[in-house]
Amino acid sequence: MSIFTHACVGANDIAASKAFYDAALGALGIDNLGAMGDKAFLYGKGTPEFLVLTPANGEPACHANGGTLGFAAATRAQVRAFHEAGLAHGGTCEGAPGPRAFAPTAYAAYMRDPTGNKICAYCYADGE
Repeated sequence: MSIFTHACVGANDIAASKAFYDAALGALGIDNLGAMGDKAFLYGKGTPEFLVLTPANGEPACHANGGTLGFAAATRAQVRAFHEAGLAHGGTCEGAPGPRAFAPTAYAAYMRDPTGNKICAYCYADGE
C-alpha cells in the first residue's frame, strides 16, 4: 500500500498539460483515466493516483520551489521515452536521462511540465 492517496499539480493551460501528461505518463504505462469536468484530469494504473487541475480558487497555478514528483519506471528505456515524450509536448529539460550517483542502479530523467512543475522518472533495475 502506498503512503499517498493521490498527488496533484496545478495547471494554467489544462489542454497543454493534458497533452504533456498523456504523452509523458503514457510512456510509463500510466493511463489518463478521464476528466473531472473541464478543469482536471486523473491519471493512474486502474485507480486515480495523480491529478492535473486548475486551482479551485481561480488564482494562477504555480510550482513548488524545491518540490518534485517522481514516477516509477520499469526500465531505463521507459525513462528515456518519458523524457522524450514530455519534451516533445511542451516540457523543459531539468536533467537528461542517465545514471544518478546516489544509488548504484539509479537511472533517471527530470523535466518541467508546461506550468513549471518539476517531475522525474526513476528506474532502479539493473541494466536496460
